[in-house]
Amino acid sequence: MRPGPYASGGFIVHVESARPGENPAPAQTVIDAAGSYLLPGFIDSHDHIESSMMTPRHFAETVIPQGTTTVICDPHEIANVLGEEGVRYMHECGEGLPMRQLIDVPSCVPSAPGLEGSGASFGAAESRELAQLDRAVGLAEVMDFPGVIGGAPRMMEILDAAEEAGLYLQGHAPMLSGRALSAYRCAGPNTCHETCFAAEALEKLRCGVYVDARESSIMKNVKEIWEGVRHVRYFDQLTFCTDDREADEILGEGHINDVVRAAIACGMDPVDAVKCATYNAAREAGLENLGAIAPGFAADMQLVPDLRELRPSHVFFGGRLVAKDGALTEPLPEKRFPTETRSTMHVRPLTVQDFCLRAPVENGSVAVNVMRYPSVESALSTLAQETLPVRGGCVETDDPELLYMAVINRHEGSDAIAVGLVRGAGLRGGALASTVAHDCHNLIVVYDTPENALLAANELIACGGGMCAVRGGKVLHTLALPLAGLMSLSPARELAQDCRAMKDAVRSLGLTQLANPLLRIVTFALPVIPEVRLTDLGLVDVASQKLIPTFPDFS
Repeated sequence: MRPGPYASGGFIVHVESARPGENPAPAQTVIDAAGSYLLPGFIDSHDHIESSMMTPRHFAETVIPQGTTTVICDPHEIANVLGEEGVRYMHECGEGLPMRQLIDVPSCVPSAPGLEGSGASFGAAESRELAQLDRAVGLAEVMDFPGVIGGAPRMMEILDAAEEAGLYLQGHAPMLSGRALSAYRCAGPNTCHETCFAAEALEKLRCGVYVDARESSIMKNVKEIWEGVRHVRYFDQLTFCTDDREADEILGEGHINDVVRAAIACGMDPVDAVKCATYNAAREAGLENLGAIAPGFAADMQLVPDLRELRPSHVFFGGRLVAKDGALTEPLPEKRFPTETRSTMHVRPLTVQDFCLRAPVENGSVAVNVMRYPSVESALSTLAQETLPVRGGCVETDDPELLYMAVINRHEGSDAIAVGLVRGAGLRGGALASTVAHDCHNLIVVYDTPENALLAANELIACGGGMCAVRGGKVLHTLALPLAGLMSLSPARELAQDCRAMKDAVRSLGLTQLANPLLRIVTFALPVIPEVRLTDLGLVDVASQKLIPTFPDFS
């Protein structure tokens, strides 16, 4: 068998089992596995490296010892900030590593054109150009599912360009069902990592969609998905992904090995679970020579003493030992790239007034459309209407569950700012600001007073982006992410310590219900997650993909 593309390094040429009394074939190096299991290296079917807040190189240092040898990366986070430069940076920074960082070309930059302001806009021309990258294998999650279902020209052109370039089409179909799911599948995308519910997972499998069961730092979906598919006879179209997983969680809990453990803990057979994280993931992305231990396959392997714990003692990439006992066998060479020092905080000077919710009346009361979260654990919001007092032209609230939210465009060429209200964010006061704000990554602030919001926003503008918590006019902690406002240049352990301090600060604002509160607010401005979101252009009805008024009586 002739080895195919995307498998740098060595290949397996022969596999045999010696009968009792026979000597194994001669070899230059012999490793005594001592009763361990030899598994293919794990493959993450959908990952945003930017969400780890690490550079691709520091990410590699962290996940390789966990048994991950291939990640299928969607760099649309940095693409929304830096455009093609950002995608090329992720590709170049991931070059020459003792793992495989494959690239899916971002399909939705921005995720919802006309409804949010981003730092770039990708169409078919950009898709064709980026498809020429050496390690480009797919078109990244096609989030504009209303556009795909409705045959929007922009999305049809992007899908056509990707298919012409030989890319597989990665999907994003939250809660799609029935004819809508069928229409989306017929357009080409045949994977989904946004599956959250049992019945949803079963329907998607039956529709021919690969279900990428996700365990991220935000969403934990494996248990629910397993409940939906556990009685299915074959799991050929079930894979695992991390999507958005932070550095300290990877260090503490693991990477794809942790997702596989979660599936096994739910009752999945360990062999089936390993197959989902290796062979199935490779087939999903059309990687014919990855994911198995057989002749002609890349020699990406791991030795694990326990098939349920899945903590490898040895990790091999291309037949070469690259990690042993939880650490790389040799450090990665240091490299620096011009993109890592580029400023991306293009925000005009802000004032307290920018954080006031200006009403259409000077005094009295007014009906306000509010983004409401039914629970802190939920990423899905609903639209509610509340009547609130107005004084001096500004809407007021003294309800600790009802906070203000501002979205400030931080990209060149726009000064757009939108202010609204959110109920159920989980904070009990103070201000939490972030430039990690999927997917346009504008500067978002959830806050109790304009003064606290201004302090938090200015702190992030000064440090180049990141996260900041403020209470009572004092900065509690700032997590600086100067690379595109998304990533740190620090090694994983330093970053993890900083992340833990940031989490403590967020918990002190009242967000104590979540095991990991750091990324709670980062999807509040993402207009492809139902039902309503606030972007820098205003409130968005996700289903209709239209802007809706903050003050319904004055539309």
